[in-house]
Amino acid sequence: MFVDTNVLVHARILEAPDHERARTSLERAFAEPDSPRISRQVLREYLAVVTRPQTWAVPLSREDALTDVERLVAAFEVLEDGPVVTDRLVSLCRHVPVGGKQIHDANIVATMLAYGERRLLTFNADDFRRYGDRIELIVG
Repeated sequence: MFVDTNVLVHARILEAPDHERARTSLERAFAEPDSPRISRQVLREYLAVVTRPQTWAVPLSREDALTDVERLVAAFEVLEDGPVVTDRLVSLCRHVPVGGKQIHDANIVATMLAYGERRLLTFNADDFRRYGDRIELIVG
């Protein structure tokens, strides 16, 4: 199962909406036989989100955020972004009308597909519905 950035952020930040739901969803993901997966993009997004002020929490210190990333790398299978992912992204964008910030979500889907992953754990199901039968949404 691929884990979206928002699930990681909500699980980490006590004041985040759905904090307990996110933690429970991650526990279920880690109870499965295969390691949950993230990508380098998710790590970058995580750093960007937790180090900027949110309406529901103060940002983490840079050191805390970097320590979190080290823990995430150790805990998850990290999928690499490379030529195969880029090829999938281009193909996906030819078939699904996306642009602007939506390209980030398209790249997550492209990464998943490049690695044969179909399940996505997210709190942003609406952002991924456009990918139809290509992926299975698991709402945290």
